[in-house]
Amino acid sequence: MEVDQPMKPLEALASRAYSRIADAQQSNGNQVRLLRDGPQTYPAWLDAIAAARTYINLENYIIQEDAVGQRFADALLAAAARGVRVKILYDWLGCFTRTSRKFWRQFSVPNIELRAYNPLNPLNPVRWVSRDHRKVIVIDDDIAFTGGLCIGHAWMGDPEKNIPPWRDTAIEIRGPAIRYIGAAFDDSWEAAGARLPRGEPLPDLDTPETGEGVDLSVIAGRPTSMRLYRLEQLVAELAESTLWLTDGYFVATTGYVRALAGAARAGVDVRLIVPGSSDWPLVGTLSKTAFRPLLEAGARIFEWNGPMVHAKTAVADGCWSRIGSSNSNLASWVSNRELDVTINNKAFAAEMEAMFEQDMQNCTEVLLTQGRFGLPRPATGRDRKFSRPRLAKAGRFAAGAIGIGSTLRATFTHTRLLGPGETYTVAGGGAALLAVALVAALLPRVIAWPLAFIALWASLALLIHAGKLFLARDGR
Repeated sequence: MEVDQPMKPLEALASRAYSRIADAQQSNGNQVRLLRDGPQTYPAWLDAIAAARTYINLENYIIQEDAVGQRFADALLAAAARGVRVKILYDWLGCFTRTSRKFWRQFSVPNIELRAYNPLNPLNPVRWVSRDHRKVIVIDDDIAFTGGLCIGHAWMGDPEKNIPPWRDTAIEIRGPAIRYIGAAFDDSWEAAGARLPRGEPLPDLDTPETGEGVDLSVIAGRPTSMRLYRLEQLVAELAESTLWLTDGYFVATTGYVRALAGAARAGVDVRLIVPGSSDWPLVGTLSKTAFRPLLEAGARIFEWNGPMVHAKTAVADGCWSRIGSSNSNLASWVSNRELDVTINNKAFAAEMEAMFEQDMQNCTEVLLTQGRFGLPRPATGRDRKFSRPRLAKAGRFAAGAIGIGSTLRATFTHTRLLGPGETYTVAGGGAALLAVALVAALLPRVIAWPLAFIALWASLALLIHAGKLFLARDGR
């Protein structure tokens, strides 16, 4: 008689505790397809847009004004011309230097609505920190896509110049999970403008498990929710055999680094793929502050030999996978709108593991040598040849600033032990404060006038908000 294998902790987590830990929406009976890089992903998106019958909802951090962006614009305009209702939601800061008003004006046609998330608001001087970092397409209640890809030429590369596409991962979804991705889009759409009209409640689209579909959970991250962060911490604690991560902007908290290091010390095969050359070098520098504790614990770290690895994925214990838009940093965990899906399916996890092992073939492993970590670069230095289009850096700057702040706070409060990898951060903080002290002593107006301007701006914003609240209270 065949004996049932005991359920792994991560399988039990996926089946019982998601709603409490990550506030995730679960469904079963879904069909999923793994998509790799722009040359495979973009045709799938465009084919689905061309086949749309009733509506297209597109939400993306960057829609760039280039040949790729115009190709999508033409596809959306063609869909609207045949009567499909199209909603386009982009992040204002993500597109600020990449997309002109002329590009957006072409969507001023029937059947297309356009919204920008979180445009500059002088009355809310710190609002810019929150960005819509999601990458979502939902079409006709039939098909949805999400993952790490924005819309732009970097994700297609340039074969004529021997520049490969940015390495990224997405997923195609069919089944009941689409309703939850659609609801997440609706929430972002309302956050960027007027509320949607409320109709009848959505029907229950969940179907019984048949063995033909997969269990899938949708985690719709919103500012201050920290939904994925709670889950990532727990996955690191529960993993028993493997935990393989790919992250384009890894600036993890001390707590998450300790969770990964603890897993590695417990015998879990922890691996991390990060960019060898990032589009924002400061993130790469901050990322390296976590290398030493991870390597000393037995984790393995690999740097991608190419223009950029932008994927945000995880696979653990051969049964649990995550794909989405969230990076392992506080900008994604705390301030941004993000969307990730987790899948509890061994066959899909095997695909993810195979993809990770293929990616490792294009990486250089970081090694500890004589108490220091080093990275023997390929002799060709090919990873330094690629041009890297700039991405909007607000969210990643916030994550980097928070990471630096964590190190400097620990220096003064002694709340944790600092590692040798944080030497330059501490020294840089000391040098920066010394420079501020010298400027304040020798040129006090250079410090006083900017502080006065910031205080005036903030005070006016608060007083205007107070006036609005007073009027609302009195019902005037």
